[in-house]
Amino acid sequence: MFSAKNVTRVSVAGGIAATALLLLAGPAAAHVSVQPQGEAAKGGYATINFKVPNERDDASTTKVEVNFPDDHPLASVLPQPVPGWKIDVARTKLAKPLEMHGNTITEAVSKVTWTADGSKIGPGQFQQFPLSVGQLPEDADQLVFKAIQTYDNKEIVRWIEEPKEDGTEPLSPAPVLKLTAATGDEHGASAGKDKAAADAKAETAAADTSDTTARALGLIGILVGIAGVTFAVLAGRRRTA
Repeated sequence: MFSAKNVTRVSVAGGIAATALLLLAGPAAAHVSVQPQGEAAKGGYATINFKVPNERDDASTTKVEVNFPDDHPLASVLPQPVPGWKIDVARTKLAKPLEMHGNTITEAVSKVTWTADGSKIGPGQFQQFPLSVGQLPEDADQLVFKAIQTYDNKEIVRWIEEPKEDGTEPLSPAPVLKLTAATGDEHGASAGKDKAAADAKAETAAADTSDTTARALGLIGILVGIAGVTFAVLAGRRRTA
């Protein structure tokens, strides 16, 4: 049988173990993450939000850096203004140019940095940083962004660990954007635009043809009128003679 002393020891040991688990789970539960507004479909464009929580009780977040994957470069990255934050978008030359909408893209975004400019993420708070991104890759199921969070006490936290193959989450996980399958809407919208352009071109051609025909008929009418007047004048002269 357990004595009161043994029960106390077991309780204390259990409390220490539970506390240790909470401490280990804490950083992973409040890491920098990324989520799309709606879906992030392969081959399309999406609006995504980087959610940055403040993990410290005695410091505020003053800088957030998000590094973009170089294995699946994104040519179009447009940040939404965030009050109290300065935004810097860095671009880099591509080793292999991309073809997008008939254009050759030679550079892509490598990093976006938000720096506090009159605002901070204080203890117990979080901030979202929205971006419009595209064109998303068609040959990937996810995109991994490595983030660096800086506090006003000079502490730097690196959220750069990629997902593990066994599915377990690392202690400092990098933000991961899950991509969904390409939908009919993505390709349908493109087809719709192509059809609209073709219809507009056909209408323009038809209008040009109608205009040309009208001008030709008008010219013929004028010539017939002139011929008629000339004939009448000549006929009148003959009668007078």
